[in-house]
Amino acid sequence: MRQRHALARLAIVETAEPLKLTAEERAQSLANLRLERDAIVLYDSLAGIERDPERAAAFRRIAANERRHAQIWADRLTAAGVDVPPTGAPRARVRLVIVLARLLGTHRVAELVRAIEGEEEELYAEQLTPETAAIAADEREHAAIWQRLEAGRGPPAADRVGQEAWHRGGRSGTLRAAVFGVNDGLVSNLSLVMGFAGAVTDNHLIVLAGIAGLLAGAFSMAAGEYISMQSQRELFERQIELEREEMRVMPEEEERELAQLYRAKGLSADEARIVAARLMADPQRALDTKVREELGLDPDELGSPWGAAWWSFAAFAIGAVVPLVPFLLTTGIVALGGALVASLAALFIVGALVSVVTGRGLLFSGLRQVAIGAFAAAVTYGVGTLIGVSVA
Repeated sequence: MRQRHALARLAIVETAEPLKLTAEERAQSLANLRLERDAIVLYDSLAGIERDPERAAAFRRIAANERRHAQIWADRLTAAGVDVPPTGAPRARVRLVIVLARLLGTHRVAELVRAIEGEEEELYAEQLTPETAAIAADEREHAAIWQRLEAGRGPPAADRVGQEAWHRGGRSGTLRAAVFGVNDGLVSNLSLVMGFAGAVTDNHLIVLAGIAGLLAGAFSMAAGEYISMQSQRELFERQIELEREEMRVMPEEEERELAQLYRAKGLSADEARIVAARLMADPQRALDTKVREELGLDPDELGSPWGAAWWSFAAFAIGAVVPLVPFLLTTGIVALGGALVASLAALFIVGALVSVVTGRGLLFSGLRQVAIGAFAAAVTYGVGTLIGVSVA
């Protein structure tokens, strides 16, 4: 691996004539350099945060790879006569992941880091150059390292049939559920409190409405999540049981289906039959493969209904309490302004967290959440004011 990178660097540095790059190629190389420098900061930080020696060593290894990648782009720019910019602060998304890692631990942000890695791998896959070919191989190695860390033992999960390396698309597990739960609590209770504040001046009524909205919304979210997750889990378990029964009743047909799956993946007919026969020799392993490949399910990740209910309740309550606190501490226009400012600030933070999940710009996601919350608050406050005037 290092020899390949060294050859790539020599091919650039030792060119007799200055390397000719188009404006687009220069811009892309600069973007790649910034990307790699961000990754260096990220993995150096993770290594410093992590207390497990094995995980810390893995992060340092990835950071070393990222340093080589950054040097490749710096050499390429130098060979083209482009001034290499000094190392600056990483982008906001990377800084936010580092902060979350310090608060929650590296395990909690694993999928967020892998999502960033996945974006890097996808970006390089679109750039057909000798440099990116070598770097893309390292990115795939990073995927295997992460999978070993999460598995805790054994060979890279890339060796398991049907597993995708990066879970692209922004999965973030518990963190994602918590972020969106907080957002729901913020927007709904802010709207409720603003509506009552527009209709009445009695602080006790506003507080009562806010507490009622918090409890009603939190219990509703929890019940909805529990029923949804339990129903989904029961459906998945039923599908798995049906697949198990089919393998018991008609194993020959199921073996042919397995062979067809591997034919579709590019294996020859003979290779597919051999793989299918070996899998069918171990019924549990064959069932696991069928469930993953045919049904698209992970038997180990069917979800916990009680866990989903608890996180939904807690996240909604945390968000819903923000617009309520100012009315518990003071009254009148001060409480109204405090609730609005605190809620919009919290919505911006939620938007920033959402940007970590979705990959959109931090400022864009934050301001979008603020705009949605402000619009909802303005509408309900206006309606409340009209109702209050008409009642009076």
